[in-house]
Amino acid sequence: MLSIKKLFVKVKDKNILNDFNLDIKEGEIHAIMGPNGTGKSTLSKVILGNKNYEVVSGDIIFKKESILGLKTDEIARKGIFVAFQNPISIEGVQNSEFLKTAINERRENAIGLFEFVKEIKEKVKELDFSEEMIHRAVNVGASGGERKKNEVLQLSLLEPEFIILDELDSGLDIDSLKKVCEAINKYLESHKKTSVLIITHYPRILEYIKPQFVHMMVCGKIVKTGDYNLAFEIEKSGYSDTSVMGSEKENE
Repeated sequence: MLSIKKLFVKVKDKNILNDFNLDIKEGEIHAIMGPNGTGKSTLSKVILGNKNYEVVSGDIIFKKESILGLKTDEIARKGIFVAFQNPISIEGVQNSEFLKTAINERRENAIGLFEFVKEIKEKVKELDFSEEMIHRAVNVGASGGERKKNEVLQLSLLEPEFIILDELDSGLDIDSLKKVCEAINKYLESHKKTSVLIITHYPRILEYIKPQFVHMMVCGKIVKTGDYNLAFEIEKSGYSDTSVMGSEKENE
């Protein structure tokens, strides 16, 4: 599904990603954990083609095709979706119109009004999301929890094949996190070929969306890979503990 090979990325002459490698197969759930400033969120931005980040070398392959050099909207149309840590607000753009336009960009035939309204009502109910938010400008006046629910609403309607959850748990209380993760899990149950990359500091979200693989990222590269239990080893011992980090040779 997604293969990142020997990726080096810098911003204003500062190296952020250093020989970063990752392979995610169809239907797999991976999680990346690491301290602040190690390049986790940079990775999501580079995958989506953010031009503020310079790719020095390496490649990003999505479904056997390089996506480096493509515009963000082109990458999104191919089926990659990012739920951002801090979703922005858009004045003057109604949420329902935004969603309908985005859906039509992913379809050969435009969605009918009746079908659109029916889908919106179903998804809003699943997320315990206020219908009033659908008729407001995108995220304007929304709380952190409402913004994250709006991201998941977009996700469920756009039906991406590869999902990046960038610090999804940031700003969410336990009840909201559980509700959001339940909606994502329901989506994954009906879209079993969809792959997921979870970027997080803490293992809390991994209790609800359980990955098959957990990667520890330090200084712009993955230094250790394990199963679900690695997340709790990291929480217990921290990122600098050598028993958790292992050796680079071990993980090559």
